[in-house]
Amino acid sequence: MTLNAPDSPPPTPGSAVRASISARFERLPLSRWHVTVRLIVGAVTFFEAFDQLLIAYAMPELRAEWQLSTSAATLMLTIGSLGMLVGALLSGRLADRIGRVKVIALCIGISSLANLALAATTSPEQFMALRFVQGLAIGGEVPVAATFIAEITRTHKRGRFVLLYELVFPAGLTVGALVAAWVVPILGWRWMYALAAIPGVLCILVQKMVPESPRWLADHGRTEEAEATMVRIETAVERATGKPLPPVGEALPVTPPGKGSSGLRGLFSGRYRRRTLIVGALWFCGYFVNYGISSWLPTIYLNRYDLSLSDALLYSTVTSCAGLLGCLVVALTVDKAGRRKVITACLGGAAAVLLLLAWLGANTPVQVLIWSSLAAVFFFGANICLYVYTPELFPTRMRALGSSVGGAFNRLGVISGPIAVGAVYAGGDIGTVFLVLGGVALAGAVVAGIGAEETAGRRLEEVSP
Repeated sequence: MTLNAPDSPPPTPGSAVRASISARFERLPLSRWHVTVRLIVGAVTFFEAFDQLLIAYAMPELRAEWQLSTSAATLMLTIGSLGMLVGALLSGRLADRIGRVKVIALCIGISSLANLALAATTSPEQFMALRFVQGLAIGGEVPVAATFIAEITRTHKRGRFVLLYELVFPAGLTVGALVAAWVVPILGWRWMYALAAIPGVLCILVQKMVPESPRWLADHGRTEEAEATMVRIETAVERATGKPLPPVGEALPVTPPGKGSSGLRGLFSGRYRRRTLIVGALWFCGYFVNYGISSWLPTIYLNRYDLSLSDALLYSTVTSCAGLLGCLVVALTVDKAGRRKVITACLGGAAAVLLLLAWLGANTPVQVLIWSSLAAVFFFGANICLYVYTPELFPTRMRALGSSVGGAFNRLGVISGPIAVGAVYAGGDIGTVFLVLGGVALAGAVVAGIGAEETAGRRLEEVSP
């Protein structure tokens, strides 16, 4: 008979179920079920990304139609990001309380309705109000979806699986750029937003086809639902592979439900305080650079180098496509190289390229195109890595909130980057724009190299008990 030590109380039924679910996920081979769920949730994330960058491609026409000053254009670019910041914070707490899948479905529905309304706006004030609402949904969906995908994935090649899913985000940015580059010059910006409203039907598909995270159900004491959902997943995987599942391996000890700090207080206490600050700084730096460049490139090409609207949008699209290549390389190498090395190397590479462009003077549009595209390979790669890294750093009880706080720092970067670039660009010195962006990327590389904790090859419950 096994006796428990005096200072080690027997595990509660809830904690036993949580430990069991973790071990049962570890034995699941990659199957059609995983791919189907990844495709459905990925489609939602794809269209949220599609929506996010449309403003950059609509901006040249909006400035002409509503006679916007540079400061007004900057506000219009950033108001959506402010909504994303608020949405990220709200959705994380909500997803930790009511579930991951409900929040994902709610966000795509709100975003779709906002797009439809944006297509009918008649003033800058209406447009900005709707952009804020749309931002709530986009900022809310992305970190919660990343959390969900991490929770249904086993440790082996988790980085590759999650990041191949996360490729849908830069893919959405790229397709959004391609569609906008074709639609805006021919049909105008309103048609672009009207088309972006169609994917709202996905909110129904998500609720019907995607199961709630068994880890989340067990963590909330809903052990019968967690067991039933896990059995359905195992049955679906067994049917998809046509083979019996391997035996369940060792279950790691977990914190009993209701124990351990949670919420914002939990994020800033114990081992999680350092993680929250480090990952927040990385999100900020990466997206400061990303959106500092992406939001202004079409306007810079149009006004600074006197390119036509179609050429300005085409040049900007090339940069987005280059970034997608960087994401693919990172997805295929992140498990072997490790999260810390990948983020450090990518931010360092972006810094080197941007500082070189600043030194060269950015004298021609082709020069900007070549070097900004190379930089995009690096900073897109760093940013996508954060989507697998962040959920690994926090336990189930506050994983969505931790990812959302990372998303909030992301939005601070998304807001600050375009504002900083707009302020510097208004002064007429284009070289200084790339100097500032390169300096921020360098700061992020230093933070990652010194402070990031490696999580590759470790179970979620091992990294974050």
